[in-house]
Amino acid sequence: MGLTAGSTGFSVSETNFEIHKKSESDRVIAIAGNPNVGKSTLFNNLTGLHQHTGNWPGKTVASAQGYCAFGETGYVMVDIPGTYSLLAHSAEEEVARNFICFGGAEAAVVVCDATCLQRSMNLALQVMELCPKTLVCVNLMDEAKRRKIRVDLKQLEENLGVPVVGTQARKKRSLGELMGRLEELCAHDAPSSPRRLRYTKPIEEAISALEPTVREHFGEEINPRWLALRLLENDRSLTKEMGEYLSADLTESIEHGKSILAAAGITSDSLKDRIVSCIILNAEEACDGVVESAPESCSADRRADRFFTSKAFGYPIMLLLLMLVFWLTIVGSNYPSEWLSTALFALGDRLGDLLELLNAPQWLTGLLTDGVYRVLAWVVSVMLPPMAIFFPLFTLLEDSGYLPRIAYNLDKPFHKCSACGKQALTMCMGFGCNAAGIVGCRIIDSRRERLIAMLTNVFVPCNGRFPMIIALLGMFFVSVSGFAGSILSAALLTAVILLGIFMTFLVSKILSATILRGEPSSFTLELPPYRCPQFGKVLVRSLLDRTLFVLGRAAAVAAPAGLVIWLLANITVGDATLLSHITGFLDPFGKLIGMDGVIVTAFLLGMPANEIVIPLIIMAYMEQGSLSELAPAQMAELFTANGWTWVTALCVIVFTLMHFPCSTSLLTIKKEAGGWRWAALGFVIPTVAGIVVCAAISGIAGFFI
Repeated sequence: MGLTAGSTGFSVSETNFEIHKKSESDRVIAIAGNPNVGKSTLFNNLTGLHQHTGNWPGKTVASAQGYCAFGETGYVMVDIPGTYSLLAHSAEEEVARNFICFGGAEAAVVVCDATCLQRSMNLALQVMELCPKTLVCVNLMDEAKRRKIRVDLKQLEENLGVPVVGTQARKKRSLGELMGRLEELCAHDAPSSPRRLRYTKPIEEAISALEPTVREHFGEEINPRWLALRLLENDRSLTKEMGEYLSADLTESIEHGKSILAAAGITSDSLKDRIVSCIILNAEEACDGVVESAPESCSADRRADRFFTSKAFGYPIMLLLLMLVFWLTIVGSNYPSEWLSTALFALGDRLGDLLELLNAPQWLTGLLTDGVYRVLAWVVSVMLPPMAIFFPLFTLLEDSGYLPRIAYNLDKPFHKCSACGKQALTMCMGFGCNAAGIVGCRIIDSRRERLIAMLTNVFVPCNGRFPMIIALLGMFFVSVSGFAGSILSAALLTAVILLGIFMTFLVSKILSATILRGEPSSFTLELPPYRCPQFGKVLVRSLLDRTLFVLGRAAAVAAPAGLVIWLLANITVGDATLLSHITGFLDPFGKLIGMDGVIVTAFLLGMPANEIVIPLIIMAYMEQGSLSELAPAQMAELFTANGWTWVTALCVIVFTLMHFPCSTSLLTIKKEAGGWRWAALGFVIPTVAGIVVCAAISGIAGFFI
């Protein structure tokens, strides 16, 4: 029986997903490559808007496929996860390998980096071993030219035995030759002759001993040499994928092959290291005579890295950039937020007039306009402007190549906490949205470390909490106005963020020593070249993929929250509203942690959207039936009249930083971690931390003041 999708039981495989063909004649093409080589840029420029995205079933690994046409032929492009190898040490590598093996791809395009071709060859040679119809796309040719690196594409094609094309993925016009060569490759029925990976003599002898048996059982649907080697190294993930088809009939041949290796002193553990070494040597041979570079070709990037990643300047630069991003967000969002608020609330008044014109009941008008719509308008007006500034700035740092440097700088402190250095990247994502940061934890291979990253992501304030922190800093801790005031606000906000980062380290360390104990895993982090960001694409991507996505999700939970808030504020029991009863009940606990019952209630009711906590506090203090808007000076006066001091403001800021995540983040933890108990821990851990710290601040202040 041949090794096909059907014969391996791939219909129920964890890595299978539906291919969206427009016609039966469409060709399925796998696009593979290392991270940061322009693979996704190539995919996006080829497929345009004709894309489907999601997750690989059973895997927390993103998938994408798109459609493009060249001539009279349609192509379904599948963007498999970026990976450095197909040896399946991570979920990304498993998915990439399984799709090439079992996904039904007719051909594969391996995207390589012209500036570091040899490293890219490691993956290209492995893909060629599995898929004879492979096209090697040497991308970033413009970057190589800038660095005075010359790549002989014809020589590389001779060395590899497969088509080779040079591209600049950012420029669509450079992709015509690629599609032309791909069409020729797919239309050619004669077997191609890609370069074969060669191993040391003992490994080759072991492969030869097992290969005939593998060919007898599985045919030529998959490279028998490759499969024999995977069986010799006891690849458990592949065994799981192939299930019953790896029958006991192979046991004798496998043991014979292992005996050959044992005679040469090669154990199961050392075999993997030897395989990797051989692949690297083969990659060196494949690039022989292909690349010429000037001695100073990478000097500019290296000089920059000595500055941005140094012990002396790395952290100060990070802090200054963080402060700059927050300052631009604070200053830039003030007026747009005010204009948007005015426009949306005016629209709410017109909606109320319309309902009155339709003779709608008073309670219905209040419920829809003062409840649902008002809360929704508040969330949008407060949330949209800062996100529309922060996300593009964050994406610019990502597109320029600086973001991986931040992860590099923070790798050591995370390792000291027995966590993974990749957590630095997910922490950065949390600045925009904690739910997005939690989803981003998929890049962490170890489940233990992934759980730590998810449970601590909330200590980084998202855009929903920034406005509250900024407002309280301005009212109680910044006494100057103008440019100096904005700089001081940004500096204080940065200090609050640093407290959140410190708590991330502390809680990660505690979790690593208790319920999630274990040793930190190592990971490969590529430092991509510094590039000039594509401002147009950055703006579109950040607004569409991040800002509007997050805003839509927040709006979806804000609307029902508005309904509940209006009911609590307008339904009377005895001589007080339900809201007053709740705030009175929680007041003793609020006093214990430096706040009051109104503030605690506002945090609880603001769980769907942190943006409404301040309006809820104002509404409760003024005993109104709907959210109210006040100028900063009026707000400060109201808070002071209700017993606020700088200690109260500090406790509220700290609790804003350290309290339960929003409902969207909790649901995301449940989905990503696979159970409500982790969502419950995600609720309890930051809340307990916030209560303890706020109680300590209140107690210390009460002792000295």
